[in-house]
Order: sequence, then structure tokens, then C-alpha cells
Amino acid sequence: MPLVTTGELVTAAAAAHRAVAAFNIITLEHVEAVIAGAETAAEPVVLQVSENAVRFRYGRLLPLARAAVAAAERAAVPVALHLDHITSDALLRQAPDAGFSSVMYDAARLPYAENLAATRAAADWAHAQGLWIEAELGEVRGKHGAPPLDPHAAGARTDPAEAKAFVAASGVDALAVAVGSSHAMTTRTAALDHALLHQLAAAVDVPLVLHGSSGLPDGELRAAVAGGITKVNIGTALNLAMTGAIRCFLADHPEAADTRTYLSVGREAMARTVTETVRTLATASPP
Repeated sequence: MPLVTTGELVTAAAAAHRAVAAFNIITLEHVEAVIAGAETAAEPVVLQVSENAVRFRYGRLLPLARAAVAAAERAAVPVALHLDHITSDALLRQAPDAGFSSVMYDAARLPYAENLAATRAAADWAHAQGLWIEAELGEVRGKHGAPPLDPHAAGARTDPAEAKAFVAASGVDALAVAVGSSHAMTTRTAALDHALLHQLAAAVDVPLVLHGSSGLPDGELRAAVAGGITKVNIGTALNLAMTGAIRCFLADHPEAADTRTYLSVGREAMARTVTETVRTLATASPP
């Protein structure tokens, strides 16, 4: 099946009052596991490469991107490729030639006016290249070991009126909102501000994106979709599945030396997590 665009998948999900799952990939095993899990669930999926993942790969985007494109083109379900949490303009400009159909430009750390100006410039460039662009307003913390923001801190939640103005002025195609989730959570104990999410869905006329979704239990994920979330980002859940499975395997097989023996176990664990997550999102009731 040919590689599809993120915009196609998100637009179709929005029309059906559903959400598409977007999984962050770091290794080839992540790529294969996400596609295998999506194929088992018979649902489309987005493969995401973050700026952190590029940094881990010696700052080189193409090796992982080329592998993801090759795998996506052979998938039995629609697969799109998305460049996630980009703060570097130089990296942004590599997206089209690397096979990405979309980017998430992250200037949320900046004051509102600076975030808007940077995002507007990124959106203008992205649209000229045919790229779909996502931005963030409010700050979903937890990356680089940073703790979540206090619920009452400035920027801890996305303001609906500000979000409406930001989308209109920036020209973005989707907006990631801060409604109570946090990146890098290793327990599924987060709870969303569903009243705020409904207000944001009513105020903003582009699809809403939820970051930091690994920390949400199934009920919260379903409620998020019912409340208007159209793209759900998951990363840490895959790493927990892979690392946990490999730890168990090596504890039971201390003599193991062939990396294929434990990487395959980790890959299978990630695929199961993908299938479970995608099926959870697919069973969310429409609003």
C-alpha cells in the first residue's frame, strides 16, 4: 500500500468523529512493531520521528526516515510519516525530501507572541512545500525529564479564546492542546480536563491533537476522542513494552547473546501495545 499523508488520515478521522493513533519511533524495531500492530487491528497509523530521536541517531534524519518509508510502502494498512516536536528550522527543512507529509513545529516554550510569529513563519514555509503542520499552545510538559506543570501555572492549560485566535493567525492545520496529559509518564494515572477539551473543540476549527497519551488509562483515551481529539500521540508506552519484555527475557535467559532473540521479544511486545491502543481508540463513542 502506498505511503499516505497525515492530513488524509486526520481529515478522515475528524469526519468520522474518530482519532488516528500516532506512535513515536526510535529504532527499526519500533517501525516494524507499529506497522504490525496496526495491521492486526486493521487500522491506519502515523509513524512519528521526533527531534529527540534524530538527535539519538547522531543527528541524521534520513536513515530512520528511509526505513520507515520503505516499511510503510509495504504495509497492509494506510501509514503516514510525521516529523514531531521540531524546534530546529534546519531539521524542518529536511522534512519534504525525507518522505514526511507533516510536521509538528514546537514553539510552545516561547511567550505567546513569539510562539505565534515562529509558528506562522513555519506554517507558511511548510504549506509552500505541501506539508500539513501541527503546532502546540499551552505546554504539555514531561520531555527531557521536566516535571509536569502545576495545574494552576501559566501555560498549564490551553485557553480556548487564545487557541481560536492562534489558529486563525498562525494558519496551522492542527493544534496540540494542554488539557492535563504529560510526556514520558510511566504510569497510566493521568486525568484530563474534559470540560476544557469540549470548550476547545467548540472554539477551534482545526483538528485537536493530544500529546503525552501514554499516561492515560483506556477510559480517558476514549473520553478524549469523544471530546474532540482527532490525533493521539503515543511514545513512552512502546518503550515501556519493549524494555519490560527484554528485561524479562534476559532474566530468564542470562546466556543470551544474539540480539535477535531479545529484540524480537521487544518488538512483539510493542506490536501488542499498538494493537491494544488502536483498538481502544477505535471503540470510542462519537460525540
